[in-house]
Amino acid sequence: MKQNAKKREGERMGPVAQKVLILLFAGVTLSLTVRPDHSIRVITSAVREWQRVNQRSLREAVKRLHRLKLIDYQKDKYGVTTPVLSKDGAQVAVRYNLNHLTLSKQARWDGLWRMVLFDIPEPLKKGRNALSLKLKHLGFYQLQKSVFVYPYPCKDEIDYIVEIFGLEPHVRFAVVKELEDDRGIRNRFELC
Repeated sequence: MKQNAKKREGERMGPVAQKVLILLFAGVTLSLTVRPDHSIRVITSAVREWQRVNQRSLREAVKRLHRLKLIDYQKDKYGVTTPVLSKDGAQVAVRYNLNHLTLSKQARWDGLWRMVLFDIPEPLKKGRNALSLKLKHLGFYQLQKSVFVYPYPCKDEIDYIVEIFGLEPHVRFAVVKELEDDRGIRNRFELC
């Protein structure tokens, strides 16, 4: 299992692969849900995400997830093969569940700032507001109205959030070595 985890660390988890894991996780969640209103919410969310996924990208993502041992295949009594989450896959899927998404903090800061910059047009105001709120919730520091900084690696998570909100062409991610007069920000993240 440790070898698989190391293998996964070197590969980026693309947004389609993240969605596949979440959709499979939604199936697990659905099987554990006893309240009908929760079931409907899970199904609605899963169907919406499924419709957004490009079928070719989906096939490639499923192959890759299987190669990384994040999903397995099970045959039912009729011979139909279905992808299911492995134990490792379930752990990764929880990480990409938007409502429970968190960013990891490293024991030692590498001295690099991760920046999310965006210029989102007015017709996408709801997405812009949702993105800002989510970045604040994740612990980003708002440097300017549409510029947020965080000291630890988070590109995969940001790519996922941006795709979920449908804001890909309007958001940029940068890794910056030097940020002028960053003492206040360092204090905010307790990096001094």
